[in-house]
Amino acid sequence: MDEAARLPRRGLLAFAGGSLGMGTWVTVPGLLLLYFLTDVLAVAPLVAGLVLLLPKIADVLLHPWIGQLSDAELARRGHRRLLMTAGCALPLAFAALFLAPGGLTGNPAAAWVAVAFVAGNLLFAAYQVPYLSTPADLAIGYHERTRLMGFRMVVLTVGILLSGVLAPILTGGPDPTRGGYALMGLVLGTSMLVTMLIGISGTRRLTVAAPVPASTSGPGAAGLRTLLVALRDPQFRWLVGSYLAMSTTTHLVLAAVPYFARYELGRPGLTTVLVAAFVAPALVATPVWVVVARRIGKQPGLLIAQGAFVLGSLVLALGKAAGLPVLVGAVAVLGIAFAAMQLLPFSMVPDVIGAGGADGTSRAGTYTGVWTAAEATGGALGPYVYSACLAVGGFLASGAGTGGVVQPESAHTMIRLGIGLVPALLMVVAMLSQRRYTLDRALR
Repeated sequence: MDEAARLPRRGLLAFAGGSLGMGTWVTVPGLLLLYFLTDVLAVAPLVAGLVLLLPKIADVLLHPWIGQLSDAELARRGHRRLLMTAGCALPLAFAALFLAPGGLTGNPAAAWVAVAFVAGNLLFAAYQVPYLSTPADLAIGYHERTRLMGFRMVVLTVGILLSGVLAPILTGGPDPTRGGYALMGLVLGTSMLVTMLIGISGTRRLTVAAPVPASTSGPGAAGLRTLLVALRDPQFRWLVGSYLAMSTTTHLVLAAVPYFARYELGRPGLTTVLVAAFVAPALVATPVWVVVARRIGKQPGLLIAQGAFVLGSLVLALGKAAGLPVLVGAVAVLGIAFAAMQLLPFSMVPDVIGAGGADGTSRAGTYTGVWTAAEATGGALGPYVYSACLAVGGFLASGAGTGGVVQPESAHTMIRLGIGLVPALLMVVAMLSQRRYTLDRALR
């Protein structure tokens, strides 16, 4: 398929539909799981952070291994949908995260959540890695990859918005309960399953429309060797390093929102408002970023977005002194930047793979596995870094129905700096890494 050819809209929409379920998995645990552990299950902040971090360590090898299995499936069957089908058990693990047996608190409750999280991460990889390998498989060009990812980003944003707004409401609003969290897990888990099945249908449609180019190369090696093969590519190495910092930053901010709303702003109900302010602008911004990428290139657009994120984060560091309208506006700036940080890097990965020719394309699952491992690692590092901020500030954990506890002033300070100053510093690291990526100039 040449650069001027376009993928069918119905296929694009069906493919993008799979991101609704993925958006739920990425958003809800990132938004609520740390808070669920510390303020509902009475788990100490550092222990809660480890519950989110330790299961993700295995992802560094697990995701590239899943990618290798996906490449092998492509070589044998001409598609990657078998693994995606197996990953459709993810909603069960999602529901289990918030279904800790009654009476479990503290470390036993933390252990329950950790086991469910490990299972969920494995199933998420089984679906997400072959799903995101599809754009690299297709015989399409530089701009069509951006268009494909633009459709995905819009639908993903809808999924993030709906789940991010509904989840706090279903849990009980300002006073969440264990029963509310259980209900939320079951309701959103069911919707996740439906959208994941739609995504499988979409991958089939697109593969028919733009067939996978023939290749005589077999799948790459498994495990650590697979990881090293992908990271030997200098363009991919700098791109994935930047994305790891971006993923860590955005997940840190997401995990911080419930604490910021309750303890800094004094209104737990503002969690929903802030999530909506973060996500809703991305719906409008995504098509704009597609145009920006077409006119000035993907990398320049991404650097602009990263700079905007730094500025918005620094405003949040001011806390309630800045005033609620200003804070909501700063969160909206973060959301606009977030749209670019999802759209552009994800459309740059197929560019890197495609630059390797047929051999590169045959290892699309391997590259994508490393990429999603970075995304998953960032998803764990972000809440862990914020939990460390809470611990440094002396944050006190509490159980559901206790009415909360009075936090020391140092905890309030770290709640504010953790959502503002720390993300700004991390995003600067992402920008410095991103500037080392040079392939975009050669392709546009």
